[in-house]
Amino acid sequence: MGTAAVDLEARQLRILGRIADLELAVQQRRIGALSISAASPEDGEAEAGATEARLSVLLAARGVRDFAFRRVPAEYYDRPLEERRGLLRADSVAQLCKSIVMVNTQATADVVDCSNPKNSKYYVVVVQYMARLNAENIKNFLYELNEKQIPKKRFNMRLAPEEESHKLTGFVHNAVTCIGMETDIPVIIDEAITKLDEGFFWLGGGEVDLKLGMRTSQFLSAFSPFVVKCS
Repeated sequence: MGTAAVDLEARQLRILGRIADLELAVQQRRIGALSISAASPEDGEAEAGATEARLSVLLAARGVRDFAFRRVPAEYYDRPLEERRGLLRADSVAQLCKSIVMVNTQATADVVDCSNPKNSKYYVVVVQYMARLNAENIKNFLYELNEKQIPKKRFNMRLAPEEESHKLTGFVHNAVTCIGMETDIPVIIDEAITKLDEGFFWLGGGEVDLKLGMRTSQFLSAFSPFVVKCS
């Protein structure tokens, strides 16, 4: 074999060796990627996915089809309403709502839970962020709902303490939603929300950085809340 042929063979062997090294490196990277994807997600990510999945199942079971979840930045509540609207891609700030737990501080001694929706110890009130809650209107509504058989002085609706709200709903502050609560608390929705031109509203999604939007008509049909002019 001539010198030229030996040199050519040597170069071919070096090239083949480099190709083998590259193929091995690619294979190792693929194995590494598979290991990462198969690893358990961070606890926060797992919980977040579980919350969204659980609420989605509950909504679907109730016949709610038009709903969406949005993740928002940690400083969401430090931003003005117009910026929050942009983050949610909502049509107007009027669609931005919250769920708050209210307690009847003057209920009779036998009213200790939520077993009677007409005369419950607690109510979850869904109201717009841009609105000012009128507790007196809720008081008057409950008085009329009970056909004036309970003295009006026995209704005094106030914001429930944060730890009490957490225990009843299972959701922390700024994450409260009236979907999938630990306790079956009667829901009151502000009449103004049901009259929005867009027919869609946003509220908490079970976690501070998770928001849930849904079709108003479907929410009313699925959860049969009390509709009250409470702002």
